[in-house]
Amino acid sequence: MSESIELVPNGTLITPTAEEGRQLAIKMARLIIKATQPDAAVRATLRAVYADDANMLIAIGQTVATEFATIAAANNYWRK
Repeated sequence: MSESIELVPNGTLITPTAEEGRQLAIKMARLIIKATQPDAAVRATLRAVYADDANMLIAIGQTVATEFATIAAANNYWRK
């Protein structure tokens, strides 16, 4: 049986600052990869493939940007 992955850490997108929001976006992007490819050995092997591929690195950046946009909206862009 596969392990359960908490895709929204601590069950919330609310963060005190934009910096913490960005860190959460990176963590969530990593969790997407883990959920998609649960085998750690396969993920480790694939790192060598994308590490030297500019297009794949750009795609990773886009994934983080999408997650960050969602988090920023949930935080009303840190306006109080």
